[in-house]
Amino acid sequence: MNKILAVIRREYVERVRTRTFLLSTLFLPVLIVVMAVVPALMMRGGDRTSRIAMVDGTTNGVGEQALAALSSQKLGDKPGAAPRYTVSRVAAEGRVEAVRDSLVALTGFSKSKMSDSWDGVLVVTDEAIITGKVVYLGNNVGSFESMALIRGVFSRVLATSRLAKSGVDPALVMGAMSPADLQTTKVTDGKTTGQSGEASFFIAYFMGFILYIGIILYGQQTMTSVIEEKTSRIMEVLASSLTPFQMLLGKVVGVGLVGLTQMTIWGGSVFLVGSNKARIASVFGVSADAMQSFPIPTMAPDLLVIFLLYFTLGFLLYGALYASIGSMVNTVQEAQQSAVFVTLVIMVGFFSVFALIKDPTGPMGVTMSFIPFFAPFVMPVRWSLASVPPSQLALSLALMVLGLLACVWIAGRIYRTGILMYGKKPSFRELFHWIRVG
Repeated sequence: MNKILAVIRREYVERVRTRTFLLSTLFLPVLIVVMAVVPALMMRGGDRTSRIAMVDGTTNGVGEQALAALSSQKLGDKPGAAPRYTVSRVAAEGRVEAVRDSLVALTGFSKSKMSDSWDGVLVVTDEAIITGKVVYLGNNVGSFESMALIRGVFSRVLATSRLAKSGVDPALVMGAMSPADLQTTKVTDGKTTGQSGEASFFIAYFMGFILYIGIILYGQQTMTSVIEEKTSRIMEVLASSLTPFQMLLGKVVGVGLVGLTQMTIWGGSVFLVGSNKARIASVFGVSADAMQSFPIPTMAPDLLVIFLLYFTLGFLLYGALYASIGSMVNTVQEAQQSAVFVTLVIMVGFFSVFALIKDPTGPMGVTMSFIPFFAPFVMPVRWSLASVPPSQLALSLALMVLGLLACVWIAGRIYRTGILMYGKKPSFRELFHWIRVG
């Protein structure tokens, strides 16, 4: 046992002390905070009143209606919110182009150069009510949100004018055409969780993606480490004091603990950020409402435990397979070719997450929960999206353990012979012989 612990300690310490591990481990938590805070900061940074000059070349009153509609827009829904636009209407019937050019010459300057410059110039003519064409010239035309707001205002103004011209009550039609406001909330075991549909999707996708990256990354690290030790003949020295099974177990568990450490930090970061959005908002001086609008999900403690448990079992299973592949080849290129089948199985497990998001309790999801190669991806996602019966969870874990033992048994027999075999890759017949007599 002490020899296995020594191998585990060596594999773990060598990897967690590397600069790559430290940077990659810290990168995701920082990225999560940035993704939560930056949109709120950007929204706050854009919350200022824009000065717009409106060139009104209309004769049908559309310009006055647009002026009233734009002036009513506010920066937020709170009482006393500042106006979104300060609009100055310039009547320009018959001389639209000349007025437009004179105003454009005073537009787009920084406040340090010209404090009273315009942010934009709107040009409205009688053509707008027929074709819907409205011209905007400004320094913020690259902002999709700002342009969408102005477009929405004019869409409503033009629709109202057209309806009134046709003799239809615009207020009645607008009220009838109001869009539905669908608000989604997840329900589990007859109780609402407070988690929106967007948050449920993001947490499921996050777990599937992180499991996929983690298992492939650390599985290939295990495989590469075996190849390096084999080609450098260190294996022959280790084999004199350790059994092949002890070397396999120590290497897989050691690398697995590195991955588990990283997954714990990443999962814990999601849990902490999702549970403390209001505190983070106060630290950065942004609106709590803006932080809450960003769909970083709240990861429940039980889901974090399930996530880490299945990552551990899944990595041990795939790690043993990657280690056995590393033992039976001689170069990294050969290993990549041989590992493609294992990688394809992992990819199938990852892409199944997208089907589970639509129907987490369907036959496919339940069936894949009991297949050891797919359960590490499927069961955490099902747990996050729906209520999983304890009997199914227990059966899934039991089958995972049995599948893990079977894979370790097969991998151990291949590893025992492969680490001391050099030259050509073994054929399938030779592999079966190794498993049978190993």
